[in-house]
Amino acid sequence: MIRKLQADDRKQLISIIEGINNFNDIEKEVAVELIDDVITNSADSSYIIYIYEDNKNVAGYYCIGKRELTDGVYDLYWIVVDNKIQNKGIGKSLLEHAENFVNENNGRWILAETSSQISYNATRNFYLRNNYSILCQIKDFYTINDDLIVFGKLLKT
Repeated sequence: MIRKLQADDRKQLISIIEGINNFNDIEKEVAVELIDDVITNSADSSYIIYIYEDNKNVAGYYCIGKRELTDGVYDLYWIVVDNKIQNKGIGKSLLEHAENFVNENNGRWILAETSSQISYNATRNFYLRNNYSILCQIKDFYTINDDLIVFGKLLKT
């Protein structure tokens, strides 16, 4: 089941985030900040979080938001699946839900940014398998030898 974030999901989400080896401490901190922003500001937050729940356990989530100054572009800020249960289709289900959310909210594009580091190969391949294209790559964006790669999918014209 995929549903909106509830305040009592926070503890399980933090546990999932802490278990993701790809995320450094700053990335983990930002992920938690966005969760807290949604919990605290609810309707006024720029972010929306949906939870994948399996047998009353949180298995993953995504965080999305409309890009300011656009008429239909959404940023997929995070898509996270518990590392103990990856490769079971949860990420794909979350991504499809995000795409449907964008469509239902008159969005045209969904964008996802990631790193060029080897540890993000699976993430990049995930987007490519799901018909996302590399729209741009900015060399040395995060640090020297760590490029920003922007994936995107045009959902409607």
